[in-house]
Amino acid sequence: MESLAQLETLCERLYTSQNSAERAHAESTLKCFSLNPDYIPQCQYILDNASTPYALVLASSSLLKQITEHKLSLQMRLDIRNYVINYLATRGPELENFVIGSLIQLLCRVTKFGWFDDDKFREVVKEATNFLNQASSGHYSIGLKMLNQLVSEMNQPNVGLPLVQQRKVACSFRDQSLFQIFQVSITSLHQLKSDGNFQVSGVLKELTLSLALKCLSFDFIGSSVDESSEEFGTLQIPSSWKPVVQDPSTLQIFFDYYRIMGPPLSKEALECLVRLASVRRSLFTDDPARFQFLGHLMNGTKEIIQTGEGLADHDNYHEFCRLLGRFKVNYQLSELLSVESYGEWIHLVAEFTTKSLQSWQWASSSVYYLLGLWSRLVTSVPYLKGETPSLLDETVPKITEGFITSRFNSNQADFPDDLSEDPLDNAELLQDHLEFFPYLCRYQYETSSLCIMKIMDPILQVYTERASSPMPVDANELAVIEGQISWIVHIIAAILKVRQITSCRTESQELIDAELAARVLQLSNVTDIGVHSQRYGEISKQRLDRAILTFFQNFRKSYVGDHAMHSSKQLYLRLSELLGLHDHLVLLNFIVGKIAMNLKHYPQCEDVIEHTLSLFLELASGYMTGKLLLKLDSIKFIIVNHTKENFRFLEEYRCLHGRTTFYYTLGYLIFMEDSPVKFKAFMEPLLQVSV
Repeated sequence: MESLAQLETLCERLYTSQNSAERAHAESTLKCFSLNPDYIPQCQYILDNASTPYALVLASSSLLKQITEHKLSLQMRLDIRNYVINYLATRGPELENFVIGSLIQLLCRVTKFGWFDDDKFREVVKEATNFLNQASSGHYSIGLKMLNQLVSEMNQPNVGLPLVQQRKVACSFRDQSLFQIFQVSITSLHQLKSDGNFQVSGVLKELTLSLALKCLSFDFIGSSVDESSEEFGTLQIPSSWKPVVQDPSTLQIFFDYYRIMGPPLSKEALECLVRLASVRRSLFTDDPARFQFLGHLMNGTKEIIQTGEGLADHDNYHEFCRLLGRFKVNYQLSELLSVESYGEWIHLVAEFTTKSLQSWQWASSSVYYLLGLWSRLVTSVPYLKGETPSLLDETVPKITEGFITSRFNSNQADFPDDLSEDPLDNAELLQDHLEFFPYLCRYQYETSSLCIMKIMDPILQVYTERASSPMPVDANELAVIEGQISWIVHIIAAILKVRQITSCRTESQELIDAELAARVLQLSNVTDIGVHSQRYGEISKQRLDRAILTFFQNFRKSYVGDHAMHSSKQLYLRLSELLGLHDHLVLLNFIVGKIAMNLKHYPQCEDVIEHTLSLFLELASGYMTGKLLLKLDSIKFIIVNHTKENFRFLEEYRCLHGRTTFYYTLGYLIFMEDSPVKFKAFMEPLLQVSV
C-alpha cells in the first residue's frame, strides 16, 4: 500500500462503487486488515490519520473481525478497548453516525469477549455514563448508543464464542449491569421529557426509549424467545428491579412518552408497557402493590381509549391491542374486578373491540389479541367468587354479534390479487380469526346462536333459490353470497369444535349445536345441485366447499369421534326431527356421500380434493369411526369400484399426491379386518388397469 490516500480511494470504492469488479478488487486488496493480526497497528494508524469515513469504517470493522475470529492477547484487547473509548471521547461527536456505530460495535464486542478476563471490561457501563455526564449532546448521544449496543450484544449469540460461555456472560451482565442501564434509561427519559429543544432531544429521546425497550426485552432466563413471533410469555425480571418497576412514575413515563412522541417512537413506548404488563406476578410481594400496578395500567389504557390519541397509526393500534391482551394473561379476573375503575374500563374496552371488528380490514391482525382477552375473561367466570359483577353478560353478546356481522359483511365480489391475504383462502389467518371466538359464543350461546341463525337463514334461502333456478345467475352476486355463507359455516365449524360448557346446560348446548349443524348439512346438499355443480372451478364455490369440509371435520371430532359416541343423545334427537339423521351411522353415510361427490365430480380443484381426502383419512383412522365406515354400503362400493370413471380426480396429474392419500385410506380400511375376499375385490380394478 503506497499511501494512505490510495487506501482511502480503495475504501470508498469498496463501500460506494456500483461496479462489482471494482468492489471485488478493493475487497481482495483490503482483506488483509481483517485476516492478519499483524495489521492491527495499521488499523489504529488509519483511525488516527484517515480523513474519509469509509477508511475509518474499514479500520473499525477489520478490528471487529480480528476480535471475533482470532484469539488476541489480553493486553492487546485491553489496548483496543481503551483506544476506542478515548477515540470516541475526543473525536466521536464529529464523526459520521455509521462510523460511530461501527466503533461502538467494536467496543461492545471486545467487552463481551473479555468479560471474564479482566475487571476493566466490566467497567463499560461506567465509561458510557461518563459520556452522559458530558455537556455536549454529541457525547450524550454516544453514551446512549454505547448502552444500546451493549445490551443488544449481550443478548445475542456470536460466532467465535461457545454457547455456554455466551450464556455465562449474559447472566453475569444481567446480574451486574443490566439493572443499572435500565435505571439510566428511566432517569434519562425523565430528564429529557421537559427538554424544549426537540431537534436535539428528539434523537436522544429515541435512543433512550430504545434503550429501555432493549432492557425489558432482554432474555432474562435464557429461554431464547423468538421475537419474530407475535406473542411472548411472562417477563422474568429479577427481584432487584422491584423498586423501579413498582414505582408509579416508571409506568407513567411510558404513558407520557406515548402521548408526547409521534410514530414510530410512540409504538416503542407501548412495547415497553406491553413488557411491563407481562412482569411475573411473584415480583409483587403483596396484593396492594400488584393492585396499584394493575390500576395504573388500567387507567392508562382507559385514557388512551377515551382520547383515541395515537390510535390512527396502525402500528400503535396493533401494539395497543397487544397491551390490552396482556391484562388477562397476567392477571386473574377477580384482580381486575378489584380495581375501582374496572366498570368504566371494561365498557370502554368492549366499545373499542366492537369498533375494531367493524374496521376488520384495517385492524384484522390486531383483533386477535382483543378476542383473546375476552375469551380468557369468559372462561374465568365459572371460577369467580364474590358478589362483584363482572359485567360480561352486558358486554360479551355485543362483541359476539359484532364479530359475526363483521365477518358476514367482509366479503366482496372482487377477490384480492393475493388470495393469501383473505382469511377464507389462508388457513393460518382463518385460525387466528376464529381461535377465541367459540368461547365468547358459548358464553351466551342462546343469544349468539339466534344471531347466527337470523343472519344465515335469509341468505341460505336466497342461495337455495339460486341453486334451484334453471335461469342463469349473476356471477358477482353469487360470489358475494357464497363468501358470506362461507364465513358463517366457518364460524359454526369453530363453535362445534369447542364443546365448552359455561353458563349453559349440556343438553341445551347440544340442541343449539343441532340447530346450527342442520343448516350446514342442508347447505351441503344445495351446493351440489343444479348449475352449481358446474361452477366448481370458481373461487367462491371452492371457498364454500372448503368451509363445509372444515365443518364436517370439526363436527366429526365433537359428535362422531371415538370419544363422543355416547355423549350426544340430545343432538341426534333434534337432528332426527330436522333432517332424519338419527344416529352416528346415518350421519357418517351423509359425510361419505359428500366425499364421494367431490372426488367424482370436481377433479380440477386440487385444494378441495386435498381437503376432501384429509377428511376421508381422518374418518378411516379413528378406531370406532373406521369400524362404522365398513358398515356403510357407500364405502363398500368405493372399495370395489375405485376407478377413474367413478372418481375422476384419479386421472388428474395435479392430484397425484391425492391418489396416494386415497389408496392409503382405502388400504387402512381394508386391513382393519382380516378379509381376503374383500382384499381381492379391492385389487380387481387395479388388476384390470395393469392387464
